[in-house]
Parts: sequence; structure tokens; C-alpha cells
Amino acid sequence: MHVTVNDGDCLHYSTPIQVCKNVTAKFAIMFITIQYNVTQSLDERAEQVNLYQYGPKDIATVFFYLLIAVILHALIQEYILDKMNRRLHLSKTKHSKFNESGQLAAFYLLSFIWGCSILTAEEFATNPTFLWEGYPHTHMVFQVKFFYICQIAYWLHALPELYFQKVRKEDIPRQLYYICLYVFHITGAYILNLHRLGLVLLVPHYLVELLFHASRLFYFSDENKQKGFTLWALLFVIARLLTLTLSVLTFGFGLPRAENQGFSLAKGNFNVLTIRMTCLAAICLTQAWMMWKFINFQLKKWREHSQSQASKKKAFSPKSKPHKKDLARVGSANGVVKSDDKASPRARKAKAS
Repeated sequence: MHVTVNDGDCLHYSTPIQVCKNVTAKFAIMFITIQYNVTQSLDERAEQVNLYQYGPKDIATVFFYLLIAVILHALIQEYILDKMNRRLHLSKTKHSKFNESGQLAAFYLLSFIWGCSILTAEEFATNPTFLWEGYPHTHMVFQVKFFYICQIAYWLHALPELYFQKVRKEDIPRQLYYICLYVFHITGAYILNLHRLGLVLLVPHYLVELLFHASRLFYFSDENKQKGFTLWALLFVIARLLTLTLSVLTFGFGLPRAENQGFSLAKGNFNVLTIRMTCLAAICLTQAWMMWKFINFQLKKWREHSQSQASKKKAFSPKSKPHKKDLARVGSANGVVKSDDKASPRARKAKAS
């Protein structure tokens, strides 16, 4: 059986297998490649520039890279973390935290380097007005869109990994909290065309998280290595202040003064007061929750440190010297005459008679 395809004046004959291959190839491209390519020519340059938008087909692309993230997760676990665990001989609790920090440290390191390269190329960080000028930012370069696709795919892959890694029930709620927060904020920045602000906020945040998990890895290898946590605590507070400052500037001063105001799904414009205040409130509440967790963590560590110092002082303190009364009692018990008794036992008998 042959299928005839009329291409102008020529007739092409294709078998059902070839037709099936063409259909599957087009279907597979939707999963592998980045969709919604738009070619534009800028006035400043003669060449054309390839830009990208977002759309429903991105769900298929996210699903494909989610599977890639699962595979990479398994490779890191088997060939790196498991070998290190055998050498360290950690307990079950530390073993689970070590695996978590190892996976996240690798991801944060890659994302931080990737994000810095994008910020350097696009000059988002040099001029803060780029965060809101020309909004809505419906077009993205390839690196920005691929970055967001990979970010969403990674944090979605972390949900089934809770089952694959057999995470303890006590740790599941804590991990679910930050996984859902990442998915919510990154997807929100992607859909609302706030990818510039999202990228600028993610890079310093990933640096702080990278330092924390790297410090925890060193701590598990040697408990005396705790200097990294001090630097992390300082950068954590600075990152929270930077996030709040840029968010208030963007949603409180920049976007309200932008040229394009209003709500339009077709144009990708979400510059209305309700959405701006909702986004700002979500960011502020998240930062407040993170600071609350940070303060509780620091207080817990301070209490543990003070208790350990107190126990060490008790263990190594010199024995207290006995009082004179105690020495006198011990001496009389051993048949020694007390120092405060002036008369001997014979003199007492003579007086009594």
C-alpha cells in the first residue's frame, strides 16, 4: 500500500511507515525542542533575531526535561553520593540530609553559573529599569526560555523523587513546602512575563542556597567545619533584603509608571493593580516565612551550642575542694582527733569521774 502526496507538479509516493515516521518526528520535536519561535528584525541591527514566547506546548517540553532530570538525579546519586556515603558511614538521618544537600548543591551550582551568564549577556543586572521597561516582556531569547523550562522541570521532578529516594515521613512536609514554593514563584514569573525580575532574584538566592548545602556537606564530613554557616547566615539576610527591595521597586514604582497598563491575555499584559499587589504580597510573605524559619534555626543552633559548652565545662571543671567541716568529719571517722577538740579522751574521762 502506498500513499500519494501531490507536491505541485510532482507526485511523491510514501509508505505508511514513512508517514508514521514523519508524524512521530513532528510529535517528538514538540517534546525536545523549544517551541514558539518568533523571528524579529531590530532597527539597530541588520540581522534577524530569534526570540521565543510561551504557550501550551511548553507543557510537553517541561515533561521531557523532567524525565531528563530524573535520569541525571539517579546518575549523581549512584556514581557520586553513594560512593561518598560508603566512605563516611553516616547514620540514617544524616544519610538522608547528605543526599538532599548533594543533589541540591549540584543543581544550585549549575543554575547559578547559568543564571550569571544570562545576566551578563542580557545586562539585566546593570540597569534596574530593565526589570519593568517595555513591559510586557512577551519575547525571550533562547537561553532565558530554556532556563525557565529547566527550572520548572527540575522542581516538578523533585515531587516523584520523594518516593524514589524513600524520604523519611518527617522530612516530606519540609521538602514539599520549598518545592511547591519554587514551582509557584518560577511558574508565576514565567506566565506573567516577569522573567527578568525572576531571573535577577533567583541568581543571588541560588548562591545563598548553594553555600548552605555545601557547608552542610562539609559539616557531615567533619563536624568541626562550621565556618561556612556563618557566611551563609550573613548572605541569607542580604539576599532577603535585596529581594524585597527589587520587588518593591518593580511592583510599587516601576510597573505602575509603565506605558502599557491594563489586563490582556492576548498581549500578555498583566499590569493591573490587583496582580501587582498579589505578586508583591506573595513575595513578601515568602520572605517573611523564610526569615522566620531562619531565626528559629539560628536559635536552635545557639541553644545546642550553649548546652554543649555547659556540659563541657562541667565535665572538665576541677573537683571542688572539701570544706574544713567535711575534713573534720572524715578525720574523726578515721580515728583522728578533731582539730577543734582541745582535750584528749583521757582528760574527758577524768573530768567525768
